[in-house]
Amino acid sequence: MVSKGRDVREVTRLGAKVKALRRQHSMSQAQLAEKLGVSPSYLNLIENNRRPLPAAMMIQLATVFGVELGAFVADDDARLSADLLEALSDPIFEAHELHGADVKELVTSSPNLARAMLSLYRAYEETRERVDNLASRVSDGEDGGSGRALLAPSEEVNDLVQRQGNYFPALEEAAEELWKRARIDGDDLYGALRFHLREAHGLEVRIARWDEEPGVLRRFDAEHKRVVLSELLPTRSRNFQLAHQLALLAHHSVIDAILDEDAGVSEEARPLARVALANYFAGAVLMPYRRFLEAARSTRYDLDVLGRRFRVGFEQAAHRVTTLRRKGAEGVPFHMLRIDVAGNLSKRFSGSGIRFARFSGACPRWNVFAAFQTPNMIRIQVSKMLDGQTYFCIARTIQKDSGGFHQQQPVLAIGLGCRIEHARELVYSDGVALDAPGTAVPVGVTCRQCDRPDCDERAVPSMRAPLRIDENVRGASLYAIGRR
Repeated sequence: MVSKGRDVREVTRLGAKVKALRRQHSMSQAQLAEKLGVSPSYLNLIENNRRPLPAAMMIQLATVFGVELGAFVADDDARLSADLLEALSDPIFEAHELHGADVKELVTSSPNLARAMLSLYRAYEETRERVDNLASRVSDGEDGGSGRALLAPSEEVNDLVQRQGNYFPALEEAAEELWKRARIDGDDLYGALRFHLREAHGLEVRIARWDEEPGVLRRFDAEHKRVVLSELLPTRSRNFQLAHQLALLAHHSVIDAILDEDAGVSEEARPLARVALANYFAGAVLMPYRRFLEAARSTRYDLDVLGRRFRVGFEQAAHRVTTLRRKGAEGVPFHMLRIDVAGNLSKRFSGSGIRFARFSGACPRWNVFAAFQTPNMIRIQVSKMLDGQTYFCIARTIQKDSGGFHQQQPVLAIGLGCRIEHARELVYSDGVALDAPGTAVPVGVTCRQCDRPDCDERAVPSMRAPLRIDENVRGASLYAIGRR
């Protein structure tokens, strides 16, 4: 039920949500408008936040799309609150004694002002980074560069994926159509893709020795009509690269249409977004939706088995399980992240509702960091967040398929998880006492936002609690209040 007293401002900022849901269900504006009993032009104004979304229509939309009304209403505010709270945890705001309640009140009463503050902080972060880079270059005798983006292109792409729920039905349909046109049977995917490139596009595939083009794994040579792949790529990666190239060649209009409809991707970030969407298409080709969903359910999401069955790597299988969001054929809603040994987060998506840090370091208690201590082994963790929600998480390291003996092969860690109520659907939960006291590990988003006073791994004091240090008592962490 929607409260009659709900501030109308709370229902005016859902245009992007309506648009994302409509695209996820492959509906045109005219089709959705007909279901709602309104004109397409009126729906267009709602999607662009130029008209408020009435409560009655919100209920209609929840019914049409099969979503929970509470999540429909709260998602945007919760994400904005989390991002703004993280930004305000920066030490520069310490003197102002800001609290979570202040942030939530601001988001509810003045969402545009909250977004403006977030944009201002992003601009500050960008400027601070440019100044640091400039100082470093000046000290090294180099010229400084200039930048203009308020949000890094990689962040824009991550936000695009999050807005779309990491599900792009147009690319799924294109991948399924390719299987039909190329007559792919799955036993020789590489041969089928190679044959299709030659017959449909007049392109030959050539395997190049690594010393011919050092550092290049795939190159499209339009002049000589060929796709060049490095001999360093294993078979599974060759399949992926050929499918990726097909996305750019044959389905560029589909990719451009997705980006044209999403106002959140700048021109600067567009090339990176095209790569991400071409990768999505390649994953859909290698792991067809229905076949992969059935296999995921039957193996209980055993990523190693899925990887061998579909001839893909651990990361590709992990990413694919996060995309199983087709209406009526959904998989477990997962979150996924990828980090390097320095803790840099290069990929993130939250289908489970978990929050990730955007402006500062993540909580060191996450098992994804511990994965580096046991390479190639699955790490299992039951994680309890500050909001009381519990998640079941796995993590494992991966190594990129590139480079010879003298070339460094980056080691990354993949984290994958779901809400605890879905844990028994995963093979990794076997033998884990999910409800036993002490099983869940208290985890936060960042130290600055975490108010757990007794964490031995705290790196900086919390903005939510006054700093209390007893100079005569030293615990495992300087900022942790000792337990008695």
